[in-house]
Amino acid sequence: MTSTDAADSFAPPSSEQTGSAWSQSLASGAPGIVLLLAEYARTGRGTHEPVHAWVRAMTRHPVTARPDACGLYRGAPAVAFALHAADHPAYRTTLHTLDQHITTLVEHRLTAAHQRIDRRHRPALREFDLIRGLTGLGAYLLHRNGYRGLLREVLAYLVRLTEPLTADGATLPGWWTGNGSRDRPSPDWPGGHGNLGMAHGITGPLALMAAGMLRGVTVTGQADAMGRILDGLDRWCQGAGRRAWWPETISHAEWQAAAVRHNGPGRPSWCYGTPGVARAQQVAALALGDRHRQRDAEAALAAGATDSRQLARLGDASLCHGWAGLVHTVRRAAADAGSGSELAAVLPGLHLRLEEYLRRHGLPSHDGLLEGATGVRLARHAAVNMPPATRWDACLLLDGGESPPPHPTKIT
Repeated sequence: MTSTDAADSFAPPSSEQTGSAWSQSLASGAPGIVLLLAEYARTGRGTHEPVHAWVRAMTRHPVTARPDACGLYRGAPAVAFALHAADHPAYRTTLHTLDQHITTLVEHRLTAAHQRIDRRHRPALREFDLIRGLTGLGAYLLHRNGYRGLLREVLAYLVRLTEPLTADGATLPGWWTGNGSRDRPSPDWPGGHGNLGMAHGITGPLALMAAGMLRGVTVTGQADAMGRILDGLDRWCQGAGRRAWWPETISHAEWQAAAVRHNGPGRPSWCYGTPGVARAQQVAALALGDRHRQRDAEAALAAGATDSRQLARLGDASLCHGWAGLVHTVRRAAADAGSGSELAAVLPGLHLRLEEYLRRHGLPSHDGLLEGATGVRLARHAAVNMPPATRWDACLLLDGGESPPPHPTKIT
């Protein structure tokens, strides 16, 4: 790491420079920077003073808690995630207030989701995904390690989401959306699509259910629901063993033909690529005690992380879909890998490739978590500080079954 990563290099912006959207965006704004500075403070690379300054910037504007505007990466959940990770007594009152609003918005979103299923309508991705939907809100509840009853309600909804749904005469997985890839109706996606990605697709719910199971948070049907997702991933897996990869999306025409039209794997990214899909399967296999699936997932991840054709598709350093995301996904998977896995041996080479990319192109030009310099810095910091002290990567559902902090905070 370089001197540009120093905690004191982050001067809080003025009110004239920022607005409410930036101040409560985990993806691109202040909450992500709070995560980075809190990680520095809790690992001895900085103090809490920069954290406090950025928390003030983050909470300068009213925080939205509207159910239609909030998700893990925006609004009250995003701000609360960062405050919880910072873990400072000064934030407890604010966190308590935010948790009350988050409880209300989760309950509202659950009611709407169950009513939608009762009407036998197909979901929008934003109903259930990690970035905007109930999977992300469940990830926050799991991260908080507080009121598990509400988390179980989210898990029960996800169980129901995995059940087949018949609508307009067609029976498809319950998570099949009628929208296009941008989560809006599109003539380019007749019949909608199935999304397999970690950020917006069904592997996000799989990772959450698996992480919950490893931490003892379960509901009736959870294992069966995970099995339905895994069966679906098996159906759409291309190749086998070290050659396995998964498409990002499945069109309705591909579903009907039972065959994908992709020529080969896409970029090896956390958000949509084989790394995110393989990590979710690895954690699910650990939760279900399926050693064969665990080995296959680890082999697919190791192969993709060393395939020059796939690596050539990475076009930036970002956490979401670039080198930092691949490196950190492999790092987390290697920590949980079984004997005989190649993942630990793959890591040094990936680190070198990330640093080589940064030497040539530098850090991203903005400070966002998902696509900016903040995420890259967090991934580089984790190279020598594993597991992360703040468990910041819970927002990516990469932390798997890692034990929560020893002093849970009850959400009321």
